[in-house]
Amino acid sequence: MKIVTKIAEYLGVGGDRSAPAPHYVALADGLLVTSTHTEAWFTLGSSNTDLMSESARDAELDEAAAALTRTLAGADVHLRVLWSPLAADDYLDEAAGLFTSGHWQEWAQARVERLEHIALPSRHLLMGVRLTERTGQATASGRRGLAGALGVETTTVGARELAQLDATMRRLGRRLEATPWRAQPASVEMIAWMIAREQHRAAPLPSARSGLISGASLAALTRGRVLPYPDHLRVVAATGETAAWTAVLTLTGFPETMHSPGAGEWLRVLSEISYVPDVGDLGDDLDPDSLILPVSPEASVRLRVMPKREAMRTADDVRKSAKEQRRSAAQHSAEDPGLAIEETEGRMAGLVRDMARDDITLVEDHPRLIVTSTTSLSDLRARVDAVVTFYGGLGIDVSTGEDEQRELWLEAQAGDQLRVPDLGHTRDVVALAGSWWWGGAQVGDDEGPILGFLTGSTPGLYRHDLTAGSERGDATTTAYMGRSGRGKSTALAVGALDAAMRGAWVLLLDFKGDLGGVVAAARRYGLNTHLIETGPQFSGSADLFALLDREGSERAQIEVPAQLGIAMPPHLRARGAETPVQHAVNAVIADGAPATWKVIEYLRRAADPLAQEAGEALYELSQTALGAPFMGRPAADGALPLSTDPGIYVVQMPGLSLPGMADRREDWSPLQRMSVALMHSMLAFGVTTAGRRDLRGLRKLVCVPEVHVLTATREGRAWLEYIARVGRALSTGLALDTQDPASLLPLVGVVEQLSAVYGFQLTTEAQQDALAELLGLSPGPHTRALIQSIGIQPNGDVRHGHAIVRDRRFQCATVQIDLPTAELQRLLDTSPRADSAYHPAAQAEEALA
Repeated sequence: MKIVTKIAEYLGVGGDRSAPAPHYVALADGLLVTSTHTEAWFTLGSSNTDLMSESARDAELDEAAAALTRTLAGADVHLRVLWSPLAADDYLDEAAGLFTSGHWQEWAQARVERLEHIALPSRHLLMGVRLTERTGQATASGRRGLAGALGVETTTVGARELAQLDATMRRLGRRLEATPWRAQPASVEMIAWMIAREQHRAAPLPSARSGLISGASLAALTRGRVLPYPDHLRVVAATGETAAWTAVLTLTGFPETMHSPGAGEWLRVLSEISYVPDVGDLGDDLDPDSLILPVSPEASVRLRVMPKREAMRTADDVRKSAKEQRRSAAQHSAEDPGLAIEETEGRMAGLVRDMARDDITLVEDHPRLIVTSTTSLSDLRARVDAVVTFYGGLGIDVSTGEDEQRELWLEAQAGDQLRVPDLGHTRDVVALAGSWWWGGAQVGDDEGPILGFLTGSTPGLYRHDLTAGSERGDATTTAYMGRSGRGKSTALAVGALDAAMRGAWVLLLDFKGDLGGVVAAARRYGLNTHLIETGPQFSGSADLFALLDREGSERAQIEVPAQLGIAMPPHLRARGAETPVQHAVNAVIADGAPATWKVIEYLRRAADPLAQEAGEALYELSQTALGAPFMGRPAADGALPLSTDPGIYVVQMPGLSLPGMADRREDWSPLQRMSVALMHSMLAFGVTTAGRRDLRGLRKLVCVPEVHVLTATREGRAWLEYIARVGRALSTGLALDTQDPASLLPLVGVVEQLSAVYGFQLTTEAQQDALAELLGLSPGPHTRALIQSIGIQPNGDVRHGHAIVRDRRFQCATVQIDLPTAELQRLLDTSPRADSAYHPAAQAEEALA
């Protein structure tokens, strides 16, 4: 029998090439039962490796190699890396549980249409482990042909057998869950999808009954036709037309030494392969972006981890063989065994020694790549050429399995077996783990609003909710940092709009005056929104009496005199003018309906000359652009004051000149005094609103673009640290935007409460190192080069919205903040070329003209 087997292998028909296709009996959670054996199937988690530190990568690689050695030794394992189109419509159902305000359906639909346009694929990692041979089924399989022909075949799995298999699967699953792959039993729906997708038919998946799919429902999953050709297969649709063209590629040669990161990660890089399709296949509406498309090849790797004793014996046999060749060569005239033989002997001796000391063994693996096109055969061949070329650049030989496409395709199916054993490789487990099939890019929240997509080695969605930190009992501060014009403020604005759609109260302090488009966008999508600016038309809109009315007069009785004392000329304050100001405040409160302008009028009518002089000085200051909002008299048709109703409130204060921490109060200029006084209204309003007991259940978000304006002052720094520290308890998120990350580092109260950090391009070494520290990356030349290059196109142009993001789990990855519509891009444009038709401030000016 052994002679026949060897002759068959020599002729290329050995192994199990002619074995029948797998016959599925039942599917259950984590289980695939065939007529001859049972497999446990698990879904694997992804690990965020793109920006992982070298030490963390080494540690995780060692854990993976140890898991292969300890947990899977002696088992037949089947790895699958699969891709599926992103189900964008699911976001509409999710949005119904996320958003409550405005035209949220239209907002969510715009995101869905954008997702459908960019067509991101989703990666699925699955691992199958052969559990048991089904007792008595192997003999019965020999009689199945006749029974099936007569139509009397019966295949069932009993409840007792299923319970035993489930227990075995879960015991293995608990061990695999503790590995870097974080394995979980695959749902019965996932296993059914994995089987049915190979037929390329649009039939709905069968529903599990009592957690089981069997009988006719299971048979329908494989009701398809696949026609093999020498270099590809054609999948036939129910109509008889070709639904897909598929080619199975084999990896026939690897470099002697492979590095990770680098060419050794040959399974992680599947998503990085792209190709240029035939322009004729793209139709008449040619999009330049469609000239480069992802290939998305899938992987099937059947492997067997050798038990350590068997592996040591195999390596020692190779060492002995090399030793005999060396001795034989020394006895002949050449007397030169060759460097290759000597190196082999030495390496095998070292490998045996390492296996004896460490968790290292050998693994025999059989990698295959499956390339599919639903367009045409020529498109398939273009994809295959791209895969061969890509791996050729890594030093890996890839070729089409000619004349064995049927066997290789069947081998890749779940529940099948190794059919072409002569196209395998033997290597140590560290080399296989170094392929990082579970590696890639991963960052962001598991659920919540979609803000963009990942741009790392694996595609995926990026989600972030600026107001979700308090619900998780976590930190609530988010920082956006980078150069001007890189998309910081726009990213913050999109997050603020998402928060408002969730029913939040959003206060946005706009120090540059270029975020009026947020109000226009909010109005466009039906949100409650107000714009407050400096100037006479907004007189009284930031009056502390109005802003603090729900807190009672006690709070305003303290805050208003302090604010007027800041705005007052220093010579009046030195003469004791603060006393008549406090008297005026008390009197106005006693009269009812208090307002700051009434305090000033009370001072002007007072008999005390000092009070009159203070009143006149404050009145003149109230006529200025900075003084009008907080102490001016509102016009009959003037702007409404800020409120605490859910919505977005944008306060534009361009031209502020806040003093530095080293400046003495006596040395402040009039502009600085008015700037601080106006800011006092905003800070007091923000703190009061955040702390109100009746608003504890309301989502709240305070956004501070150009936060370096505040960090330069003692009051601003204290206010930022207070909001950051109490944000979780008060259900208040804090979003900061700055070009100066170094100024944030000393603010321990803010840095400790950062739940997310967005890092855009920076060019100076000091700022790059500060950003690296906040991102949790190791400062150094590599990180500086990464921060320098982020947000730059290959041709050197700016790539707006491209950033390095650190999430609440301290994972880092590159992300593209994506605006779903061109209209929203115009509305949120902060550049000088912004279209005035989309900005409310410009609209008001045009109306007056």
